[in-house]
Amino acid sequence: MGSQGEQDGRSAGGRYRRDDVARAAGVKVRNLRYYQERGLLPPPRREGRVAWYSDDHLTRLRLISDLLGRGYSVNGIAELLNAWEQGGGLSQLLGLERAMTRDWEHEEPVTLTAAEMRDLFGPAATAEDTRRAAELGYLWIDGDRITHRSRRLLEATLALVRQGVPLAEILDAGDFVQDQAAALADRFVGLFRQHVIGPDGLVGPDGTERLSATQLDHISEAAAALRPVAGEVVAAEFARAMARRVEAEVAELLRAQAPERRTGQ
Repeated sequence: MGSQGEQDGRSAGGRYRRDDVARAAGVKVRNLRYYQERGLLPPPRREGRVAWYSDDHLTRLRLISDLLGRGYSVNGIAELLNAWEQGGGLSQLLGLERAMTRDWEHEEPVTLTAAEMRDLFGPAATAEDTRRAAELGYLWIDGDRITHRSRRLLEATLALVRQGVPLAEILDAGDFVQDQAAALADRFVGLFRQHVIGPDGLVGPDGTERLSATQLDHISEAAAALRPVAGEVVAAEFARAMARRVEAEVAELLRAQAPERRTGQ
């Protein structure tokens, strides 16, 4: 058995093979070459026939995806990255992104063949369920291989299916949870933006964005402190809500099972 780093395609020191860095960034493999050709992504370091990508490549790919999602064109992103590089601030920008996003997720992906996935779920899963799961970001499909992004979520889904819950309804619930989680994240990030970064953001007196070492350290420390707090608040409130809801459900079941009282007794 190889180490976890070998199993997920990453070696010590944050090195990724092409397929693995694309999967981690949520982009298509063919986009890597396109981004390199357009000057958005530096070429990988080669060792023989193997191309190795670094954590900096992964961070930049995530930044590119985020900017594309915000409506920036590829040319616009190239100009923006070029401006940051010329101004000497790109390394700080990427460093901040790494500091702000690391350690939030601790998920182990699982890769199976399509046949193995069918064996797991049996007739409970349909082609439409697979398409929906991929649309929601739970699955990546590459030919005959399917990667689920989280072993924990896969096992939880299987447990529900084996209890008779339809997979389509589990995916509906997952869609709902994603929306609620996004709203919670927006609230926490809003608090962080307002009270930690400040109303003026990171804009310097000249109108350009610059990060001093002190600012970077402060924001990184605050982000590290936010991680356990946010998780604990959400977990505690969900546990309380579930306890109240289950208690009410059990009480309703007990009332339904209680014998009816006879008139006159």
